[in-house]
Amino acid sequence: MTWADIYLICFLVGFTLSTLAFLGGTMHLPHLPHIHFHGHFHGPVGHGGGGSGSGPVNEVAYFNFGTIAGFLAWFGGTGYLLARYSALSFFLALGMSFMSGLGGAAIVFLFLAKVMAPHDKFMDPADYDMIGVLGTVTSRIRPGGTGEMIFVRDGARRGTPVRSEAGEEIAKGIEVVVTRYEKGIAYVRRWEELANAADIRS
Repeated sequence: MTWADIYLICFLVGFTLSTLAFLGGTMHLPHLPHIHFHGHFHGPVGHGGGGSGSGPVNEVAYFNFGTIAGFLAWFGGTGYLLARYSALSFFLALGMSFMSGLGGAAIVFLFLAKVMAPHDKFMDPADYDMIGVLGTVTSRIRPGGTGEMIFVRDGARRGTPVRSEAGEEIAKGIEVVVTRYEKGIAYVRRWEELANAADIRS
C-alpha cells in the first residue's frame, strides 16, 4: 500500500463521516456518537423568554465528530493530490496535508461554534413535564376509557391520550388539567372542578 492509497482512504473515511453528520442533522437520523477530548469553546449563553435551567450552553468541543471528519477529508484529499500529481518530497507533502487537515477542521469548528451553537437551547426536563398542563378534550373520554386532548406547548398544538382521574366520563370540548402522567397516558380532572375547589379553599 502506497501513501497515495493511505491518503485516499483518509479522504473517503472523512468524506463519508462528514456526509453522515450532515444527513444526521438535516434529515433527523439517529444521533451520531459525540467524541470529546480536552478543550471546549463556550459560546454566548442565551436566555430565551421563559427559559429556565443552568449549566453550560452552546458548548462545542475542539475535537468532535465533525472536526475529525473534516480533518480526515482535507488531509486525505490534499495528500492524495500531492502524492499523485506533484514532485514534492514526502515530508513536505505530509506537512502540507496536515496543515490542510487542520484548516478543514477549523472551518468545521467555526461553523459549529458560530452558526449552530448559538441556536442550541438548554433542555430543562421541567419544561416537558405533563403535570399541570391545561388542555381541551377532543375525543370524548368514556367511563374508565381513553380519549384524547389537545394542548399547546412551544407554540405548537399537540395531542395525547387521556383518561379521567376519577374514571368518569368527560365530554368533548371540556377543559381539563393533567394530574398524573404514566406510560404515555395523561390522567386528567376537569379544570372547572379544580378551579372551584381552589376558590373554596381561598
